[in-house]
Amino acid sequence: MRNITLTGGVSPARAYIEELMPDILNGVIDPGRVFDRTVGLEEIPDAYRAMADREALKALIRP
Repeated sequence: MRNITLTGGVSPARAYIEELMPDILNGVIDPGRVFDRTVGLEEIPDAYRAMADREALKALIRP
């Protein structure tokens, strides 16, 4: 027993969207470590359901 704890919290992601989203969409930044599912606009409800059911961590929405 090493008494190790892993915790998480709320991310201030909205503060960085305008700055980082163009780089993600242009392939400059690889969001693969954050997003584990890519969906289209019509699949947004399914993406939220998958995240709520813990089937996905974060979904990237592509038009």
